[in-house]
Amino acid sequence: MAAEVQSLQPLKLVAGPEAITADQRYWRGFRSQQLVPSPHSNPITHISFPPLPTNPLVTAPSDTFAVTSGSRVQIFSSKTRKLLKTITRFGYDDIAHSGEIRRDGRVLVAGGDSGAIQAFDTGSRAILKTWKEHKQPVWVTKWNPNDLTSIMSCSDDKTVRLWDLPSESSMTTFSGHQDYVRSGAFMPGQSSNLIVSGSYDQTVRLWDSRAPKRAVMTFKHAAAIESVLPMPSGTQVLAAADNQISVLDLVAGKPLHLIKNHQKTVTSLCLANNGARLVSGGLDGHVKVFETSAWNVVAGFKYPSPVLSLSVVGAGATREDRHLAVGMQSGLLSVRTRLSGEQKAAAREKEKEMQALVAGTIEEYDRKKAKKLRQGDKKALRGRDFTGEGADIVIDGNARGNIRNQSKWESALRNGKYALAVDMVLGATKFYNPNMLTLLTALRHRSAMRTAFKGRDEASLQPILRWVIKYIGHPRYIKLTSDVAMLLLDLYSEQAMESPEIDDLLNQLHRKVRHCSELAQAAYSTQGMLDLLVSGA
Repeated sequence: MAAEVQSLQPLKLVAGPEAITADQRYWRGFRSQQLVPSPHSNPITHISFPPLPTNPLVTAPSDTFAVTSGSRVQIFSSKTRKLLKTITRFGYDDIAHSGEIRRDGRVLVAGGDSGAIQAFDTGSRAILKTWKEHKQPVWVTKWNPNDLTSIMSCSDDKTVRLWDLPSESSMTTFSGHQDYVRSGAFMPGQSSNLIVSGSYDQTVRLWDSRAPKRAVMTFKHAAAIESVLPMPSGTQVLAAADNQISVLDLVAGKPLHLIKNHQKTVTSLCLANNGARLVSGGLDGHVKVFETSAWNVVAGFKYPSPVLSLSVVGAGATREDRHLAVGMQSGLLSVRTRLSGEQKAAAREKEKEMQALVAGTIEEYDRKKAKKLRQGDKKALRGRDFTGEGADIVIDGNARGNIRNQSKWESALRNGKYALAVDMVLGATKFYNPNMLTLLTALRHRSAMRTAFKGRDEASLQPILRWVIKYIGHPRYIKLTSDVAMLLLDLYSEQAMESPEIDDLLNQLHRKVRHCSELAQAAYSTQGMLDLLVSGA
């Protein structure tokens, strides 16, 4: 039995470099921007939300995030982006700092310029606890990720303290910094005995609550430390000093990498994509996204004012990235939301409906929508067999030489009319036609390219030359287009001076090849210089 004749498969070239990377496409998905001005235009100094705890047995985090600005802390919903509560119970002329909401959403803790630390009931806004041991402003308050009552604080009085919510005084005091302590965090882990802090004395220090008299490890920097951020592995810490971000290895006790992508001071750091991406904000108004393997920039945003705080807010049980919240010096809060596929479709449909309502064509819009629904129901039933059981089913094979949906140029190719097939493909459209690559590849495999191109007159030769001129500079087509160009020159070089149109096309081809050769030579020279620089470094 003869083999079944199949249709000619279209040629698929190797995918070239994309203009937009997967990371850029992902972060451009944060489009639905909501701008929320803070009361009295106070700078937004802190944005936080409860992350997933490292212990899977503890309670899941709540769907809220806190924004600190001036003398108030605002609590927003991470589902609807709406303002839920505002806490303003701070002292007269006091400025709040680092409002952190507990993972169950019931208690919020914040420091202030007065040196007091206050814990609030988010439901009633009542003050649950007030500590006044710090003598200068408290810039950092953090909840222990595995304990509902343990809190840390960092102050301008050069100390870091640990607190227990039911107690009346601090449990542990870490002294060792020589200047303001403006950043700190609990290290990830089941016990959370380790704490990292950054100070204006240009040092990052690692503390152990079991041995609080001195720092376990100290890293010296060239500028004041603005922010510290532990990595989920627990073996690395990121520290922002001036316009640089250093990657500190706690196992080796030395810095591994120095990120220099901001033009001004880096003010805030946070993680995204379950720790696979680092997001940084600076006084240059830029928010940049880095991948955490080689620390290369993969995406970025530009804001109209210096960025003082940022956070990638997650939603759902898996804490998938949902919002990019950025606080600025101008007092503006920007919340960009990344919608899922169904949510994007629903948003587009709602926008079309609103446009039809404004234009007064809502009735026509409703008719089109009802028609689409009916067509969708018909498509869902299409192809189903309702004849019932017991019916005879006959499967007809594809007869040899009888190919369904065969195009005219394929039929000409199978019948040996190679020149006619080329003319059909080139005359089908003025734009890019992928069938030309498929046809030329098939002709080369059949050793029929010379037969398809020879014996042409001036009118039938011009489309082939134009196609070669257009695509000979493309790196993915160079092998095929160069073969076609050499064959055409071999066939028609003796007739070059007989037609002005053909001469003009040959001159264009010569200029295009020369230009591409110069570009290739410049690229190789640049590559050589870069290799020398890399080897020297």
